[in-house]
This record gives sequence, C-alpha cells and structure tokens, in this order.
Amino acid sequence: MELPQDISSLTALVYQLLARIEKLEDENTALHKENAELRQENGELKARLAQNSSNSHKPSSQEGYQKKPALPKTGHKKQGGQKGHKGRTLQMVVLADQVVECKPEVCSCGADLATALGEVVESRQVFDLPEPKLLVREYRRLRCNCPGCGAKVSGCFPAQVSAPVQYGPGVLALGVLLSNACQVSFGKVSLLFADLFGYSINPASLLRANSQVSEGLKQSEQVIKAKLEKSALAHFDETGLRVEGKLQWLHACSNEEYSYLFVDAHRGQKALRGENSILAHFTGWAVHDCLGAYFTFTDCKHAICGAHLLRELQALIESDSRWAASMKELLLSLYQHSRQGTRKVGYFAYWQELYEQFCQQGLREEPLPEPTNKARPKKTKGRNLLERLLKYKDAVLAFAQHEMVPFTNNQAERDLRPAKTKLKVAGCFRTFNGAATYARIQSFIATCRKQKQNLFGQLKNALAGFTFLTATPCNT
Repeated sequence: MELPQDISSLTALVYQLLARIEKLEDENTALHKENAELRQENGELKARLAQNSSNSHKPSSQEGYQKKPALPKTGHKKQGGQKGHKGRTLQMVVLADQVVECKPEVCSCGADLATALGEVVESRQVFDLPEPKLLVREYRRLRCNCPGCGAKVSGCFPAQVSAPVQYGPGVLALGVLLSNACQVSFGKVSLLFADLFGYSINPASLLRANSQVSEGLKQSEQVIKAKLEKSALAHFDETGLRVEGKLQWLHACSNEEYSYLFVDAHRGQKALRGENSILAHFTGWAVHDCLGAYFTFTDCKHAICGAHLLRELQALIESDSRWAASMKELLLSLYQHSRQGTRKVGYFAYWQELYEQFCQQGLREEPLPEPTNKARPKKTKGRNLLERLLKYKDAVLAFAQHEMVPFTNNQAERDLRPAKTKLKVAGCFRTFNGAATYARIQSFIATCRKQKQNLFGQLKNALAGFTFLTATPCNT
C-alpha cells in the first residue's frame, strides 16, 4: 500500500483506519459475546443429554438396567436374608382343610396292609387355590298368612339386594382392589374375571363400585387428615396427572402410618391453601423439596429433601464444579453421621462452618451475571442452587440436628409412585371425579398397608360405609 504524500490525504487515511479498527473491535466484541452464548447453550444441551436419575429429576424407571440407588450403600452385606431377620416363609397350620393319608399298601414281606392301623410319622402341607367359582346366593321373598287376622304378609329383601341379578360385595371389593391397589385397567379386570370365574364383569359395574367405595371412605379420609394434621412429622410432595386432557396435580401428605392424596388444578399455594390440604393447620416438621410455595407456611418447621440436592450437585460436578463436589461430600458425611446417631453440639457446629465455607466458595465460582439493558440476566443453575442453600440453610441441615427428621422425602415419593404406574397402564383419567375417586381410595389403600390391615376385608367394609378407622357405619 502506497502512502499519500500530503498531510490532508494522510489525515483522511488515518481516520479511515481508525473507523475500520473501531468497526473490527465492535465485531470482535459481538463475536466474543455470541461465542460465550453458544458455549453456554452448548453446555446446557450437553447437560440435558447427560441427565439421569442421579443428576436430575428424571425418573429411574426410564434408565432400564442402568439405574443406581439414590444414596450409596454403607454396608458390605451378603445377598439374602440377614442374621436376625424374621422370615416370612410358609408355616404349617394346626388344622388343615383337607387331609390325604399316604398309607402303605403292602409290606416288603408281601403281606396286605389294607386293614392295618397306621400312625402319623411325618406331615407335609401344600397351600393351593381351589377351583375359582362365584358363589350364587339366592334371596327369596316369602309371603305368609297371619294366623291371627288372616292377612297376607310379605318379607323384605336385604337393603343391599336391590336388583334381580347383581354382584355381591366380595366381587366388587376385588374389582376395586385390582383396579386401584394393583393398577389394573377396567378392561383387564373384566378379562381376568372371565378367565377365572366365567363371568365378564362390566367396566360400568367396576366404575360404580369405585364410586361406592369412595363414598364409603369419606369419614375415613377425614380421620386420616386429622391424624396427619396432628402428627409431629409429615412428608409433602406433588406430581402431575393427565386428567380430561389437561395437566392436574396429585398432592401427597404422609408419614409412616397414614397417607393422604388429593387432586387439584394447581400445584402451588392455591392448592396448598385449599380446603383439601392440611398444611394451613400443620405445625410439625414438613419434609419436602424446594418448591417455594411450601415455605410460605410459617406455623410448621421445614426440612428439605437431601436426595433432591444431591442430584442437583451431581449435575454441577459433571460440569467440573469444585464447590459442588465439596458440598456433596459434606452432605453425605452428615447423612452417615446422622444415621450413626452422633448428633452433638460441637460436631454440628464444625459441619455448619464447613457448610458456610463451601457456600462462599461457590459464590466465588458462580458470580452473578452481568446486568444488561434488556431482560433480567439469567443466573446459572449453580448460582440458583447456592442461593437456595444459603436461604434455607436450617431446612437443609435439619436432618443433622433432629433425630426424627429424615434425610430424604422418599416417604411421599413412594406414596405418589402408584399413580405414575396407573397412568402408564391407563394413559390418563377421563374425568376429574375419576381422578379424585382414585386419590381417595389410594389414600386408604396405602394407610391400610401401613397399618397392616387386611385390604380386601376393609374394602368390603367400605362398601357398607365403615372401616377400621371409623369402626361404625357413616351416614352417607
């Protein structure tokens, strides 16, 4: 490039070069910004592809045979029953329903033993099912002549016998048990009855049976709610349901003895402060995830599920986060110590100090995004998690200070899991009333199993309007 000789031409050339440099600097800044955005987007997409049950809320059922336990196993026990474990094998009964005598026919010497007396030297019992058959009970209404006045007086059918031909409480209770406790669809229940008994029960009959059981469980549901409301600790969680083609929410509240489920169109405060929820009057320990709506209730004490936090920390660790690795190790160490019963004042102060140090380390590694003139800048997932760990520190560490507080919210998740199985089988609930009916029956089923009650017998009682929780029939 040949430079001009006069000053004015040189000055013009300098201005041109400066303008070009400024333009290139602007382009370079824009490219740097675009590169940073693309790197962030690429990282988010990679993290999304790498999601599994250990670093996200993705259910382990989608991982096939690759799924791992949520928490590491602490012992090195052999497979099978452990020493001191009370087995549940079959035990011989005192009085058998049928006795088959295995008597020898002839002796080794050739003598006939048909008339010889025998003694029992050993007994073996086989538990089997008889040939499935429906018992048909016929009710006949009789008419008598009064010997006093000669009037003709007719008898009455029992109140529960309301049609010329109908199914009894045993059949209906079994249908309700299969469709709810076993998550079998109405169509398959009908097919099973046809295979076993030769009678294909109509799905409409099963629907009415579910409605009748739900109606009979109203009073039992109130008892369950009252027990949970007064309990010292309860687990809370929610999951989505497909109802009438829309997203609805199944809410759970439970402890080791009772389970309560209800369906609502909302997930947050509108549902948790509604008439079906118990949180508004609950004063014990509430174990839950980090959903913000839970923390608006100030009468209860809060504890956050540690398993949720471990999954989020693991996702950050896979992105080379140092503070997340330290925090995960801290929480797991606290979990192991709390299981061993070593909750001491000095011990907790030491771990609490470490907790603060790791949070401060995280704040340095996860700075706030630079402000812009446009929308509010998006924080990183690590920054959001850090702010929650700092804001709800007492709830995160509650399990290490209070013996009754568990590390995870698995109790509530176990109570919600059958509903997900139901959706896999049925696809959705066709009506909101059907979903509410399922929630009430499933609450009772889970409570029965926790209380070690005979489920089939209790469902038969529910058809009559009473259960082991109410003791006497309710007026419904």
